[in-house]
Amino acid sequence: MTQQSARQTNVLPLTRHRDPLLSFADISLARNGHSVLDRVSFDLGRGETLGLVGESGAGKSTIALVAMGLLRSPAVTLEGRMQFAEHGNLLAEPEAGWATLRGRRIAMIFQDPASALNPCFTVGRQLGDPLRRLLGFDQAATRRRSIELLESAGLNDAEARLAAFPHELSGGMQQRVMIAIALACNPELLLADEPTSALDVTIQAQIMQLILSQVRARNASCIFVLHDLALASQVCDRIVVLYAGQVVESGPAESVLRRSLHPYTNALKSCVIELDTETLTPPEGGLPAIGAMPAGCRFAPRCSRATALCASQTPPLRALEGRDIACWHPG
Repeated sequence: MTQQSARQTNVLPLTRHRDPLLSFADISLARNGHSVLDRVSFDLGRGETLGLVGESGAGKSTIALVAMGLLRSPAVTLEGRMQFAEHGNLLAEPEAGWATLRGRRIAMIFQDPASALNPCFTVGRQLGDPLRRLLGFDQAATRRRSIELLESAGLNDAEARLAAFPHELSGGMQQRVMIAIALACNPELLLADEPTSALDVTIQAQIMQLILSQVRARNASCIFVLHDLALASQVCDRIVVLYAGQVVESGPAESVLRRSLHPYTNALKSCVIELDTETLTPPEGGLPAIGAMPAGCRFAPRCSRATALCASQTPPLRALEGRDIACWHPG
């Protein structure tokens, strides 16, 4: 199969929605001429939760930043099509158009709340800003709504927290503030980039449950960026597995976890520590460096199934057993 035919195949993945909220179609991103994302395609349905899974450097957070409109030309080179609701292609949208979407209809919870929150402004000012700027609330309505949002995010003594600065809060409290800010305008799409990785393990489950409950209460759609395939299968309806900037497998979460078809997905499954044996079997080697991507399948240098075909030709994303798969030798 030629490179051009592979590109055409990837535009229409198997898992399609008749009326998706978000659609990535053949999106490629390059930085300084080097490929970071390569022909990424997936759909997100309305009210659906999707997990982007893969090792650090696979492109998960980059996809979230593209969806948020935070990676744009001329800083990067973008190709493909990103459709959101009634917007035909947001990659061609000017910044003025993004300003009406970002924060109001598309919002993001960043990985490290201590870095995402402004240390110079109080919680009340940072939470009130989108309410005033995007929804036109007056001062009294902003204060009332800010208290309601903090309470719904599980913060005790919410009114007093409005006057606090970020450094006066614990990591878990900071992330609850970030969740309140992200959900302030009731966005249709929430992006959650490793929302618990910077937190103590004792409160990680609480934060994940909080995000899920808030998303479901609003009937919003959510994209989680995660390393843990098992966690993704528990909190997501569908999973997209990424390797070196490419989609290698995607489908219903339960199906992908129960019987994964791509050797990289199988490798991720083997990385899950079994509590009874305490074993960990990571795949050998590491992700290829940006600017030094191998020809053909990017996973081939680490794959026990690799053949000459894998080393020479990029496998297209195709339909197989109810999911999308990019592998010459699946199973």
